[in-house]
Amino acid sequence: MSACERAIDYAKTKGIDECEAISVKRKITTIRITDSQIAEAKQNQEELIGIRIIHNKKISSAHTTILKNYKKTIDEALELSNITKSKPFWQSLPHKFMKNSLEGVFDKKLKEITGSEASDIAQSMINSSENPKINSISGALNIVSEEFSISNTNDLRCIDEATYISGTINADSDTGSIPVSGIGQASCRTLKNFSSEQIGRDARDMCVNSINPKHCEFESCSVIFEPYSVGEILSFVLSSNFNLKTYSETRSCFSEKIEKCVAVENFNLIDDPHSPEGIGSKSFDDEGMPTKIIPLIENGIFKNVYSDSYNAFKEKKESTGNALRSGSPMGRSAEPIPIPGTHNLRIKNGDFSEDEIIKDTKKGILVGRLWYTYAVNPIKGDFSCTARSGIRIIKDGEIKSSGKMIRIVHNVTDLLKNISAIGNDAKNVLQWASLPSICPSIRAEGIKLTTI
Repeated sequence: MSACERAIDYAKTKGIDECEAISVKRKITTIRITDSQIAEAKQNQEELIGIRIIHNKKISSAHTTILKNYKKTIDEALELSNITKSKPFWQSLPHKFMKNSLEGVFDKKLKEITGSEASDIAQSMINSSENPKINSISGALNIVSEEFSISNTNDLRCIDEATYISGTINADSDTGSIPVSGIGQASCRTLKNFSSEQIGRDARDMCVNSINPKHCEFESCSVIFEPYSVGEILSFVLSSNFNLKTYSETRSCFSEKIEKCVAVENFNLIDDPHSPEGIGSKSFDDEGMPTKIIPLIENGIFKNVYSDSYNAFKEKKESTGNALRSGSPMGRSAEPIPIPGTHNLRIKNGDFSEDEIIKDTKKGILVGRLWYTYAVNPIKGDFSCTARSGIRIIKDGEIKSSGKMIRIVHNVTDLLKNISAIGNDAKNVLQWASLPSICPSIRAEGIKLTTI
């Protein structure tokens, strides 16, 4: 009998109305790169259990790293419920369902990878990013294997085994007029689809191609956002606007716009928890609800919002299967209280290669990465971001030079309505402390630039 099942059996003997037990057993391999060499290699094992109880419609929770202490943990949660305010809107924890199997979310090779093998992958990332014009290389490789289990008093029992791998390289150069940098990043679920060499090449090329940047003379122009920068906007500006809680509290820039046009006709945004190799892909969410593909924007029309059970019940709706207990650096955790979030926020591919989009651009810039991206006025959709390196100035369909640092202060609703091209180059994007996304390049028109 698993730790979760023992916890549920004990909760039943205590007469608790509903109880949910979550356990996660994880192996985390981290290779840290500093000063162009491997500075640290470590493997950690962890096992945790979280408890959420609902008694007299009062919700309380507790968690522990000592699995045999589940009885004490449940007792603590029950005691906390005595001082918790009742939630009369609460309905029920999920019930048993037939789990679907997904492809491309588990790899035995990643589960069994050794520290030495992981270090070889990281070294390959370093080697492929080296260039005489690059002074310093830094970054990290993270590999996670986990077993996530969830049980509750409604006879739900779910177990999921998953693996994840993510690598990032930052290349810095002091060659030329000012210091510049470049980034390479990749993430997926299986070793065979992970290219350490491509990460290094991407960082090297962005850095070297950013040397000796020129002042951008455009005050307003077309901007081609490459996948990594698109993912930044999706994660830190756009995604929360589809949260049922945010939408219901009229804090979304799309509030009251269901079934209305919010983007160009060929723009399609979905939450895709079934995408092979997607970092957020899973067959059930983190409270045991079956996941499903949700169209958020379909052919430019705002179609849906997402939610966990708690916030759905509060609005007299049903959960969309979007409860998250996010783990670090990837995967799931045993946090006792989930939050609503997207699994894989994905923009569907368009018809153009990046080269075709560049050739079709008369006056514009290409942006490879963004920094300091945040919502300035979330209700209106205003946001700010900074492009520091990876900027290319485009004139008459050709890249003329690298560009100096710029700031973009724009509105996400205006951006969506002025997309003029969508690339066919979608890739997994995973920034630090953000939800995963799957993004192609996009070009938007009429974006104002401020040189820093």
